[in-house]
Amino acid sequence: MILSCQNLSKAFNEQPVLSGVSFHIEDYEKAAIVGINGAGKTTLLRMIVGEQSADEGIVTLSKGKTMGYLAQNQNVESQNTIYQELLTVKADIIAMEQKLRDMELSMKQSSGKALEDLMEAYARLNHSFELANGYAYKSEVAGVLKGLGFLETEFNKEISTLSGGQKTRIALGKLLLLNPDLIILDEPTNHLDLNSITWLETYLLNYKGAVLIVSHDRYFLDRIAGKIIELDQTKCTVFSGNYSDYAVKKEQLRQAALHAYLKQQQEIRHQEEVITKLRSFNREKSIKRAESREKMLNKMDVLEKPTEARTDIHLTLTPHCQSGNDVLHIEGLTKSFGPNKLFEGIDMDIKRGEHVAVIGDNGTGKTTILKIINGLLEADAGSITLGANVHIGYYDQEHHVLHMEKTLFEEISDTYPYLNNTEIRNTLAAFLFTGEDVYKRIDNLSGGERGRVSLAKLMLSESNFLILDEPTNHLDILSKEILEDALNAYEGTLLYVSHDRYFINRTASRILDLTGQKLLGYLGNYDYYLEKKDELEQKLLSDAPESSPKSGLASESKKSWQDQKEQQAKQRKKENDLKKCEAEIARLEQEQSEIEQEMTTPEIATNAAKLQELSSRQESVTSRLETLYETWELLAGDL
Repeated sequence: MILSCQNLSKAFNEQPVLSGVSFHIEDYEKAAIVGINGAGKTTLLRMIVGEQSADEGIVTLSKGKTMGYLAQNQNVESQNTIYQELLTVKADIIAMEQKLRDMELSMKQSSGKALEDLMEAYARLNHSFELANGYAYKSEVAGVLKGLGFLETEFNKEISTLSGGQKTRIALGKLLLLNPDLIILDEPTNHLDLNSITWLETYLLNYKGAVLIVSHDRYFLDRIAGKIIELDQTKCTVFSGNYSDYAVKKEQLRQAALHAYLKQQQEIRHQEEVITKLRSFNREKSIKRAESREKMLNKMDVLEKPTEARTDIHLTLTPHCQSGNDVLHIEGLTKSFGPNKLFEGIDMDIKRGEHVAVIGDNGTGKTTILKIINGLLEADAGSITLGANVHIGYYDQEHHVLHMEKTLFEEISDTYPYLNNTEIRNTLAAFLFTGEDVYKRIDNLSGGERGRVSLAKLMLSESNFLILDEPTNHLDILSKEILEDALNAYEGTLLYVSHDRYFINRTASRILDLTGQKLLGYLGNYDYYLEKKDELEQKLLSDAPESSPKSGLASESKKSWQDQKEQQAKQRKKENDLKKCEAEIARLEQEQSEIEQEMTTPEIATNAAKLQELSSRQESVTSRLETLYETWELLAGDL
């Protein structure tokens, strides 16, 4: 065991956040802490690393073990370049390397006993240098930087010029290079693109120490975690398995607890009715029996009602009117910022009812495409055509659609003046803004709170084409699941950018990968994209004519998408033909059985003409069945 937490409790302003939290982490174990926003996850991590003190309880790190912690936001202040900053982690190895070089120079000038002693010392130091992976530390640093999404051309950028997200990645890289016995990470995927998240997953899965993570990235948790530590209503419950295992077990426990609660409530009502009845008899013996039952009832350990599943947001998205079949047509879209070309000659068609996810590395221009569609940026070239009766609802991750000087109430009432006070309050309450919260100014809200306000406005917009930029950012897992359910039930059209793979898997029917300044299309969810990605990219790169950029990757991608769509249509036809075949076989087998039964009845057995008719029908049915059996075998073999 590397870490033990025993009966940890913490309260702020006499409001308990954590109560009696106990769990342990074994050597080499990969564990995750989950819970809704405000459940105390980050507070628990700060108590473990000593940044906050517990009101009660003990945190114990095994003797001789080391621990590294990555907080959500890092403010790395340094005059170093990116590469130099990560090299500071290897200061001991660099010092050993310099000492070895100095000893090599000294050996050239030494002889006799002094040379022998120097060579022995050199051998010992060189052995330590090898054990510390000294001969590979530079490639290790470069590998971590590339894995976290930094290009070699960026290695010499100064830290002071980086964004907050890039600085967090630097801090993560330094932590990984330190190789502590226990790595503690608070939302490590927040500032990573999909490729970097995949790299981090592989790194942590192969990590020789223990890992403790707080994350809302369910796909990440499914791949990494072997234990889930849930914080709910200040209490802690430990589940074995990954996030999907936890979700199943959690619902089973909730149902069992609800059943026990309802059964106890039924028993309480029954006892109260009996007590009332006994008292109504107004006899001494009956009254004593009633009092005895009352004492037993008062001693009963009354169960708390389990929290209802997913009550954070009640989200309903209903289009005001139906659009035409063609929702969006983009042709030849091109955009550059100075010498930096984001994309060129992009084509895109979106039909009514499609749920399309745009993915790609950070900086490839995904958000830029959404902004161009919404008229917030101008394209360098290309055309955008919206279909008939298309009404856009836009969710901007930077929340430009919000007015910072307004209160929450004003933001909703000014945009939708036909709503009365009760309707506005009910809408905001659905997004966890109650009481005096509705009079908070937008500029005083956190990023997550602004996201919830933007979603509230979107819910009221009755748009039939939703364009969402990272809609799950700052949402906890329960809120993500509610949003997913709402979008899956949405009858309009959906186009969004996201790096949340679990969210994409649940909501996307098509994926567009922005890579190499082009869009590659995949008809399916994220798992299908992973399965087909390498195959399709190789095909497109090998087939694309070099002489015509317009007929390159983008048009090939469109053709590939059409081929996939045709293939899926053929597959659906085969499945339908198989079902029809099975239904016909079942009908004919029933008819065959009925004929056989009819032929055995006494009145038919003595009627030669009727027997001949039934025999002829039987032969026809049998012949037809033989044909259908062969057809079924062929159809089943093709699926």
